[in-house]
Amino acid sequence: MSDAEPSLFVAKRQLRRPMQATRLACKNTELCIAVSVSYMVMANLSIRPAELSDLGKIVDVHTQARTAYYRAGGLPEANIDTADGAAHRQRGWARSIESGDKRVLYALHAGEVAGVVAMGPPLSSNTEADTATVGELYQIHVLPTHWGQGIGSRLHATLVQYLDEAALLIGQVEAWDRNHRAQAFYLRHGWRPTGHRRQGPDHSSYIRMHLNAVTA
Repeated sequence: MSDAEPSLFVAKRQLRRPMQATRLACKNTELCIAVSVSYMVMANLSIRPAELSDLGKIVDVHTQARTAYYRAGGLPEANIDTADGAAHRQRGWARSIESGDKRVLYALHAGEVAGVVAMGPPLSSNTEADTATVGELYQIHVLPTHWGQGIGSRLHATLVQYLDEAALLIGQVEAWDRNHRAQAFYLRHGWRPTGHRRQGPDHSSYIRMHLNAVTA
């Protein structure tokens, strides 16, 4: 067993047995600190259905997150956003919140909207998906200052719950091919690439991934 393994054990068990986990010896100080921070965040985190009054904060989370991952992926600054980008995102989120067949939830931590997720039937542009068996994860974003604290996983769990409640067999999502952090996140949660790609900005592409909802 490596020095990191006791810490990983803590990380995997923290939500189910937080008090016991905090007593375990941890040789990797850096990871122990991360686990402690994650536990404190989870203890003060709530997932709530989004309303139109939440639009401003939701758009801010989306804008900060997309700016961070596009910048990390080397997208030229001039291509990251447009003058009307925020307004466009606000209209999109408003349509999703008001839609009867889509679900939008946000993560609230210490009075701050720290993350947001949207899901529902496959988008109309995806003519290959069977709406009777596929549910789509449209977007999932966490404030960059809260990355690595487990918020994304809590939001992702609501997607798994949605698929279960709707008796859907497959989850579908697209990830930017230069957003390695997002791809790693999806792989950890059981998603796998389908081989389908859609053209993205700056000679990049978006990778389609599927999740087997039965085993998720």
